[in-house]
Amino acid sequence: MGAYDAFPVKGYSLNSTLFSVSDCQSIIKKAVVERMKSKYGISWFDETGPIHQIQFSIMKDKVSLLLDTTGAGLHKRGYRPQANAAPIKETLAAALCDLARLRPYHTLYDPMCGSGTILIEGAMMVHNIAPGVNRYFSAERWDVIDDRVWTEERNRARDLVNYDTDFIAYGSDIDEDALEIAKINAKRAGVERKIKFEKADIRNFEPKSEKGTVICNPPYGERLLDIAEAQKLYKVMGEKFIKKHGWAYYVISPSEEFEKEFGRKADKRRKLYNGMIKCQLFMYFK
Repeated sequence: MGAYDAFPVKGYSLNSTLFSVSDCQSIIKKAVVERMKSKYGISWFDETGPIHQIQFSIMKDKVSLLLDTTGAGLHKRGYRPQANAAPIKETLAAALCDLARLRPYHTLYDPMCGSGTILIEGAMMVHNIAPGVNRYFSAERWDVIDDRVWTEERNRARDLVNYDTDFIAYGSDIDEDALEIAKINAKRAGVERKIKFEKADIRNFEPKSEKGTVICNPPYGERLLDIAEAQKLYKVMGEKFIKKHGWAYYVISPSEEFEKEFGRKADKRRKLYNGMIKCQLFMYFK
């Protein structure tokens, strides 16, 4: 760290003799300051330069000290400065696409797309777009890492992108504002040519292809709708998501009654968490 760099401290302590987080922060901060004093021969640090976030974990009296090179969480890809209410995390959306075994020749649908995260993550995945290529990392301002390293690695990642696919995605929603955000996000992610958005109600869902994959995160009681409304929505989905050759449907929901309301048992289920909400991914592919 440089003489003018900022070095805030945060962390946690569990089942340890040192249990006060604030005291641990002070002890670590003081130790770093003393080391910096001996290195730079000064007694005061303005901390106006690049941030070197120090993180500590104390578990059963074992201490780990780390420097955070990332900044904002790795689930943040950099394309979503805005989102609609209760957005799905990018990493969960990517996991859904992975579990659906999305391929470059597939047609993807999300009839309740919100700000477009599932569609964007799917498009990025099949076109080999690195998830962090368009975001900023805290360590980019550190003097210890040459700027050319970041440039070279980003260029290397961009060289691996392949848009020469038959993939196309369709997103719809009843919220015009959410759709406008989705279009902006898709452009920032570099996949706007691969996703078509339109205002439409799930009740009017009409596929535009003979085969397709539907992945969606419908609103539900804990998020945007009350329980009764969510149950009605599941019934509509069951009517629209017809069991047909070449089609697969993947729906994430916390409802234990989803299959009953949807009208048929899932071919497979997978337990997942949407934030702090325990959910299941109901998979229909047979």
